[in-house]
Amino acid sequence: MAYGLQQLRKTPKSGHQQEVLDWTTTVENGRKEVSFEDHHHNVVELISIDRDATEVTVVSEGEVTVEDSGGVVGRHPGPSPLWLYERETKITKCGSGGRAIVRKIDATGDLDRLHALMRQIGEQVTYATGESQSDWTAEEAIAHGKGVCQDHAHIFLACAREMGFPARYVSGYLMMDDRVEQDATHAWAEAHVDNLGWVGFDVSNNQCPDARYVRVATGLDYTEAAPVIGSRVGGSAETLDVQIQVAQQ
Repeated sequence: MAYGLQQLRKTPKSGHQQEVLDWTTTVENGRKEVSFEDHHHNVVELISIDRDATEVTVVSEGEVTVEDSGGVVGRHPGPSPLWLYERETKITKCGSGGRAIVRKIDATGDLDRLHALMRQIGEQVTYATGESQSDWTAEEAIAHGKGVCQDHAHIFLACAREMGFPARYVSGYLMMDDRVEQDATHAWAEAHVDNLGWVGFDVSNNQCPDARYVRVATGLDYTEAAPVIGSRVGGSAETLDVQIQVAQQ
């Protein structure tokens, strides 16, 4: 590899019912160039990769306290205007599949409609690892009928925006009840409800986030909240190996 740059969105932020007590990110065979806060309030660390490096190791770790708020995150502080989250992206464009899901929602009241949407997506698109592609759109996941948390979040965003709600993608960590070791970070969605603000919905687990969830990054879709994303010059191929541990202290 001649040169490479990667954006890391791995650091949680204090606020919204969570407090970061300690957090560090270390890099081997690369270095941190700059850290900044993007327009979604995400902490972004830009790292460069050493020339001729064949392996880069990034370790991100820390401690966070979280309160259970029933999924309610609260008001929208900006700086991005709320209407930005009504905008569809290529991945979250609502087509015939998404509109068919929306037509099945038989509920009144904003929260009831969103809860019904979460249940409907979960019933129609089964959670299954190894069944989807990382670049699938919401419509492709609906057509396949199976997907992972990333697919569920994208479908929820497409449908919620079709229903008139601002909505955003959330990446983060989820403490599992039966294991510490995990294969990947978790993903869910948030919709903005009048008089409540942002409210989280985890389609894959059919629930609103509780004290086991740690919010890390948000965006219009996965590409704006991805834990690692970037580009390189040179090299013939690359692979990503992920090891995650989430435990209660």
